[in-house]
Amino acid sequence: MLILPAIDIRGGKCVRLFKGDFARETVFSEQPVQTAKKWADMGAKYLHIVDLDGALAGASKNLPVIKQIVDALDIPVELGGGIRTIENIEKILQIGVSRVILGSVAVQHPQLVKEACKLFGDKIVVGIDAKDGIVAVEGWGVSGNVHAVELAKRMVAAGVQNIIYTDISRDGTLLGINVHATVNLAKNSGAKVVASGGLSSLEEISELKKYENDGIVGVIAGKAIYTGALDLQDAIKIAEGE
Repeated sequence: MLILPAIDIRGGKCVRLFKGDFARETVFSEQPVQTAKKWADMGAKYLHIVDLDGALAGASKNLPVIKQIVDALDIPVELGGGIRTIENIEKILQIGVSRVILGSVAVQHPQLVKEACKLFGDKIVVGIDAKDGIVAVEGWGVSGNVHAVELAKRMVAAGVQNIIYTDISRDGTLLGINVHATVNLAKNSGAKVVASGGLSSLEEISELKKYENDGIVGVIAGKAIYTGALDLQDAIKIAEGE
């Protein structure tokens, strides 16, 4: 199981939001490239980046700094945030990003996801962000009117292999991963699932690891590693079963 450190970029800076609220932002670093290198140096094998400006604009906005991160690292990087066209996906892959995360478009234009999977295979990941089990879109401000498990099933049918599941009500809160909902989504969809939203302890990583055979392949670490609540190296040891 992987631990994926998260780098959320807004205005070229590395930030964290509380429950996805853009008005409740904490700037953790003005140098995202250095932050990315720090996590890689501590043993991270995959990096999760979100272009928050892109999520609001509906198109990637921080590609220059993201390219700098990709060029500075020897580990793969995945990117999400407002990616809604094949052209945008191509542009992102061309700068060396390994996987592209599609969010709102999975609800609003599922045909595009299907086309993207045909063109790019497992380079396409779908991010399902939910509150009380219901998917949210448009930077988490709007209900997608579909249950997360139902959307996951549709995405697998469209060719998606990997899903990132975020419980919005826990994101940036350190209240703990919603293990039950995440495992339920993996079991019912057949996708490989990365857990996200609220990771706060090594115990949660141990708990998630029990469900590797059910499709849990990773967990995103955000606020916990920035505040020091969680030691990234310890988390990686548990996740990798050392």
